[in-house]
Amino acid sequence: EIKIMSARMSQVHMSCRGSLEGALRSSRHLRRPFSTSSSSLGSSAKPSSCSSSVITFCGGAGGGNASRCGWANTNGVPLIATTTSIKRCAAARPSVVLRCAGSSAAAGGASEEEKKEDGGMFGKEGLTTLGFILFWYALNIGFNINNKALFNQFPFPWTVSTVHVIVGSIYCAVLYALGFKDASFGRPIDKKEFGYLVKPATMHALGHIAANLSFAAVAISLTHTVKTLEPAFNVVMSKLILGTVTPLPVVATLAPIIIGVALASAAEVSFNWLGFICAMLSNLTFSFRAVWVKECQANVKNFTATNNYAYTSVISMFICAPLALIFEGGSVVEGAKTAIASMGATTFWFQLFLVGIFYHLYNQFAYQTLNRVSPVAHGVCNVVKRIVVIFSSVIFFGNVMTQKTIIGTCIAIAGTYLYTTMNQKYKAK
Repeated sequence: EIKIMSARMSQVHMSCRGSLEGALRSSRHLRRPFSTSSSSLGSSAKPSSCSSSVITFCGGAGGGNASRCGWANTNGVPLIATTTSIKRCAAARPSVVLRCAGSSAAAGGASEEEKKEDGGMFGKEGLTTLGFILFWYALNIGFNINNKALFNQFPFPWTVSTVHVIVGSIYCAVLYALGFKDASFGRPIDKKEFGYLVKPATMHALGHIAANLSFAAVAISLTHTVKTLEPAFNVVMSKLILGTVTPLPVVATLAPIIIGVALASAAEVSFNWLGFICAMLSNLTFSFRAVWVKECQANVKNFTATNNYAYTSVISMFICAPLALIFEGGSVVEGAKTAIASMGATTFWFQLFLVGIFYHLYNQFAYQTLNRVSPVAHGVCNVVKRIVVIFSSVIFFGNVMTQKTIIGTCIAIAGTYLYTTMNQKYKAK
């Protein structure tokens, strides 16, 4: 009897394995979890007790991989796939939750404990994701407002940009030293992996400096409105560097973004060419970053977005610091003395640290949110975030937005939403 049961469990194992491999071959991105029916296995194949396990599907644009269908525990309990729970892996791809053949969840849905954990927006997972989004928004608002307030007293964007990445690098180093490796660098990298990381990190550093030059020169609302043009740069760079052709309907959604930015910029009270050009340069460098990040993801394995950003902060520090010395080294000491005389030493140094930690944490929460939601949902969250940041800064600083500026800003943001949804729709095809 033991031999017969062992043979039957082996058949279940092979059946489950075949289902997994077949689903992987038939779907490039595995947009929804696949399942097998527990009734087809026969009642004699069902064990009396079981536990659950998770097989995650993590892949880039060109596909991915899943672990083999295995055993839930040392007793050799077989697993079959069900669709009762969906989670996200580090590459923002769906995961397949496997449950054993004898579980009530496999036969008739999720258990009460699982329903509490995965019960939509108000379940444990939903509330955790909502918390990540709220922290992302709060930190982003805090960064933008404090950063602009600091620039009003200490107009040295090259230096402040360097402080941002220095604080972030120190934060990551402390976490790593304390044993929180997954929340910082993850693991050491070799020379070849560094070569893949350094290109997007360099573009990140230059784009960050350009954005801060714009923040220092014009109102926050204008910089963020101009930065909605980033998808247009991504389309061009993807074509020039990767040879990727963007579908015409997706390209068409760029029209309202361009029109909205033009309208908002023309009517903006604080408009000047330095702020506008620097915001556009930020779009250009960040589009290079977006393209090269894909190359990095394809070649650097066992590396999360959080780990990538930690190394990006360190590399950016070594790029930003020399540039700050070149462009502001001769006057930054006197500028600091003037700011300290106006703000007080404690307030000045604390605000420098605050904008640095805000900058790092809001980016980290943005990555963590991307890990938990679909790319479309993350894109929508990003659009809403930009709206919240623009109007919170207007309220805080009392900036005047003309009617044309408001209309142009709304058109540009709506265009960004259309681009996000259409782009993901055609990627799914």
